[in-house]
Amino acid sequence: MPMRAVGIIANPVSARDIRRIVSHAGNLPINDRANIVLRLLTGLAAADVADVVVMPENGGIRTQLMRTIERERRMGTVRLPDVTYLDMPVTSTFVDSAVAARRMDDMGVGAIVVLGGDGTNRVVASSCGQTPIAGVSTGTNNAFPEFREPTITGLAVGLAVSGRVPADIALALNKRLVVTVNGRHEIALVDAAVVAERYVGARAIWKTESFRDLFATFGEADGIGMSSLVGLTGPLDRTTPQGRRVRLAPAGAAPRTLAFPVAPGLIGRVGVLSVETMAPGVPCRPSVAAGSIALDGERELTFGESDDVSIHLETDAFRTVSVSGCMAFAARHGLMVHQTSSPCHEGEPR
Repeated sequence: MPMRAVGIIANPVSARDIRRIVSHAGNLPINDRANIVLRLLTGLAAADVADVVVMPENGGIRTQLMRTIERERRMGTVRLPDVTYLDMPVTSTFVDSAVAARRMDDMGVGAIVVLGGDGTNRVVASSCGQTPIAGVSTGTNNAFPEFREPTITGLAVGLAVSGRVPADIALALNKRLVVTVNGRHEIALVDAAVVAERYVGARAIWKTESFRDLFATFGEADGIGMSSLVGLTGPLDRTTPQGRRVRLAPAGAAPRTLAFPVAPGLIGRVGVLSVETMAPGVPCRPSVAAGSIALDGERELTFGESDDVSIHLETDAFRTVSVSGCMAFAARHGLMVHQTSSPCHEGEPR
């Protein structure tokens, strides 16, 4: 089976929302992002991936990356895949991520590695068709992409696209939320939050007094962002075919008040009215007649009393590379073990 190319989307406009100002989230410089891509390439090469396609951008990642690749090749110290960039216009917005994902899917890449947080992964998952994705955490809130060394992510993705790890182990099916306003559909990978403010404004949400509903695909107790509300009140993993709905109110206006990590270094407090289970395919309505809806932490939709609004859960909606599954299979079957031609042991004649 021929090795398929791997796509990489590293959009420098990710992780620039207002939560970087109101919280203590760190900033990831361009040279650090380029270094992450280089580490991905190192892992991919170790799994024999020969070709990588990258989204173009004007933020400086490409310049830093190609300079380092050229230096490494001159020195001959590291084996890296051939890197080409998509021929596409650069808008320096999230649109670039969507366009690149569609182009890569059309090209038939084996997987797309996404540098970003929940929002960037949502954009790519909305546009990548059936191509599996693998997230590398570089966003403000990173509930969806797991924290992991990029070298390992690259290695696992390479093992997956080569077919050396069977697809039923290498790939995982994921839940998502579908939010519909008057026939317009948008998705959320982690959560959809309803706030009682009918404007988009700075997009990112952090003022907890306006929170009224949270719908989530999963929530982990050690997570961050809106989904941590679920993790701290009714934890739910990524594989269980159910979702959660948490009805919210201002702190002090509900029987319980919850303290939770809204963003890095920022603890918010909100009133919890109830925690409910979402069944797949069953539409839910917001608790308020007018407001806005944030998808994976960013306000995208507004609605009023005359609008038709619903949120429902879909299971088996898109695929991701199971890095832990790939690496566990590689260990069990010795995929990274190579026998030398003349093995010898200490004490034996050579």
